[in-house]
Amino acid sequence: MHKLALSMVAALCCCTHVSASQSVLVINEHQSAVAHFGNDAAWYEHNIPFFEASDPLLQKIYYYRWQLFRAHQRDLGARGYISTEFLDDVAWQLEPWASLNDATVFHILEGRWLRDRRYTSDYINFMYQGGNDRHFSEAIADASYQNYLVNGDKALLLKQLPQMQTIYDAWQDHFDDKQGLYWVEPIADATEYTISSIDASGGKDGFFKGFAFRPTINSYMVANARAIANIADLAGNKRLAADYQQRAETLQATLNQSLWNSETQHFTDRYQQDNEFVHYGKFVRGPELEGYLPWTYKLAPDNAQYTSSWQQLLDPQQFAGRFGLRTVTPDYQYYMKQYRYFTPTGAPECQWNGPVWPYQTTQVLTAMANLLDDYQQHAGVTKHDYMRLLEQYAALHMMNGQPDLQEDYDPDNGKVIVGLDRSHHYFHSGFNDLIISGLVGIRPQPNNSVVVAPLVPNSGDGALDYFALQDVPYHGHQITITFDKTGQRYPEQGLTVYVDGKAAAHSKTIAPLKINIEQAPLVAVKAPINLAVQLDKQGFPKASAASNQDPIKLHQAIDGRVWFFPELANGWDARNPDTNSSRRTENWYQVDFGKNVSLSQAELSFFAKDRGFAAPRRYQLQAWVNQHWQTVAEHKSPYADGINHDHFATVTTNKLRAVFDIPVGKSMRLVELKAFQ
Repeated sequence: MHKLALSMVAALCCCTHVSASQSVLVINEHQSAVAHFGNDAAWYEHNIPFFEASDPLLQKIYYYRWQLFRAHQRDLGARGYISTEFLDDVAWQLEPWASLNDATVFHILEGRWLRDRRYTSDYINFMYQGGNDRHFSEAIADASYQNYLVNGDKALLLKQLPQMQTIYDAWQDHFDDKQGLYWVEPIADATEYTISSIDASGGKDGFFKGFAFRPTINSYMVANARAIANIADLAGNKRLAADYQQRAETLQATLNQSLWNSETQHFTDRYQQDNEFVHYGKFVRGPELEGYLPWTYKLAPDNAQYTSSWQQLLDPQQFAGRFGLRTVTPDYQYYMKQYRYFTPTGAPECQWNGPVWPYQTTQVLTAMANLLDDYQQHAGVTKHDYMRLLEQYAALHMMNGQPDLQEDYDPDNGKVIVGLDRSHHYFHSGFNDLIISGLVGIRPQPNNSVVVAPLVPNSGDGALDYFALQDVPYHGHQITITFDKTGQRYPEQGLTVYVDGKAAAHSKTIAPLKINIEQAPLVAVKAPINLAVQLDKQGFPKASAASNQDPIKLHQAIDGRVWFFPELANGWDARNPDTNSSRRTENWYQVDFGKNVSLSQAELSFFAKDRGFAAPRRYQLQAWVNQHWQTVAEHKSPYADGINHDHFATVTTNKLRAVFDIPVGKSMRLVELKAFQ
């Protein structure tokens, strides 16, 4: 918080840890979970902070985004959970995990607000144990530190410190000593067809090349160095902390001096490439949305010269498209020119020469939140602007009347541009972190405190009559925040912060509040390991079935991925073909572990969002014991679009199968079978 905001802090309160059962329940979490997630409600009820607001669209998309988060969880078995960028496989993912490190930052920043730390802890461990292949530029060390600021898991951070240094130093191969800056090919910045890459081809292409010193990678590297310095300080390694702090400060100063273009009043690429079209060290010809990244990481100087850049963001003739933020301003010669198409269908492919990208919209809204919270106001940006852009971004999530976030959009009509199968429910962005840390304003601190500074205006456009965020995990406690303009909806009129069920701070209007919260002891993360997962379609575990021997379908039911979106099929399908009698046929799906394992529980999930599918009427779980099948569990009336849990006496076996009773005339899709010790 800047000094003006700190002067407005309304209350300070030391809070001790009490039972979560004393939580203030302004939202019925069970009813809300069932209403939004149906048969899959249990996972959300035990994990997410619950949110409501007088803006129904923000509320709708908030819950959709948790559904999106859950759908992209991939269970790797012994290595735990990671998040994927695409629901389906893409050619450029890291095999066999289907991971992509460019989206990891968004996944961690969203997941840090879950009650179960496993989803970010496993993922961070994965990224620093071989999962970060440096395929794309990234700020994963910074996101890991931001995760720590919420949950206080110091041991997780200290474990990663050596590998964080190794990966940071490996980026020296993209460092230019003459400029004192990092460079990157735009496609390795997850942004193909930028000004630098298009112009480096003379306007003919731009998928590759266009190597440039960019505000993106240099902001990431400052943020990562700063995070490593903070983690080294937590480890008590003062020398290492000082080293990385100096690296961060030096690079930050160079970024601010060398990438600030006084002519365009914007942070702008400089070419690292030199050819007949472009020249080393020269600025690219025009501003791009990525020029706001220095504010995303609080690196830009706090003065009018730099913050004047924000006027361009709000200008309809520059970045402010009618339906979203343009990645390039319309005066660029090749604005919205389509270069690349998907060969099988001729559909447009991904480009960054104007389209709206949720990816960069998230970064810019994070930057705007920082501008409003941590900078003096020189540019005239207000909370009204934040709310307007957040609502505009929320609206992009809707497709044919239902939430379905895609890769990119036309800024002038809001229509989906790419629209390929892989694009459905795309997870290379954030939204709930913008609600939690922006709109509601939970600003984590590096000490035993939290600042709550909502970005909701007190009146006028964007003002809300009420909002509540319930049971947010923070430092081992639970925070609930309510705002009630009239006092008719919640226990208190105005803005109130509760910690573990006790009122900790209050303001009659929306104003920053600071609360002291000591770190509570963390409960160890314990979770059973899925022994049935098969990541690469080879070896064991191995699936087989009584029908439908399609190897891809067989594999999909043990690939560690569970989602119930109808747009992309995932799982093994079986059918009862007998539509002319009451006779039902049995069908089975089997997992061969290739060795003896001890099992005592299983999870089966089925899909029925399409009319032709239904859950089985019942199923039996059978283990291969002493050369015959032994029934270990029977599940009557299982449900679809959620998880069916089965617990049974421990059995040692090398094979497990599920035998299904499928309704007449229906198909059954087994989305996933998991088996645990």
